[in-house]
Amino acid sequence: MIYWFTGQPGSGKTTLAFELMKHLPAATTVHIDGDHLRDVFKNKDYSEAGRRKNIERAQDIAKFLNTKGYSVIVSLVSPYKDQRDKFKSENSVVEIYVHTTETRGREHFAVDDYEPPTERYLDMNTTDQSIEESTNKLLNTLFL
Repeated sequence: MIYWFTGQPGSGKTTLAFELMKHLPAATTVHIDGDHLRDVFKNKDYSEAGRRKNIERAQDIAKFLNTKGYSVIVSLVSPYKDQRDKFKSENSVVEIYVHTTETRGREHFAVDDYEPPTERYLDMNTTDQSIEESTNKLLNTLFL
């Protein structure tokens, strides 16, 4: 399975991705983080074209690893609904939309044209939730 965490910076995507990793077999689970991916590929282009390229790379890597038997956890802002929907239609993906109204210090990285999912996604509102509460909700929803 591919678990795709999407949402604005500071919403809790990476935190929940790390928590989910604790509940899946370590030997066959891989995490792809958007910031780390940008560092590896030296992509500091935050325009729409640059973001789309970064997302396409993450999708290609996730798809490849998944075909090799890995559970793949991806945490990226991935603001473009069309890219996420196309990827979901072609692969075994659980899209997890993480959002909050709390100020967490990463708001200056927010993407103005972020498009929330509208169908076939798991809604994770982390507002006023501890990491443990959000993790329990996630695991109960995923039946893990």
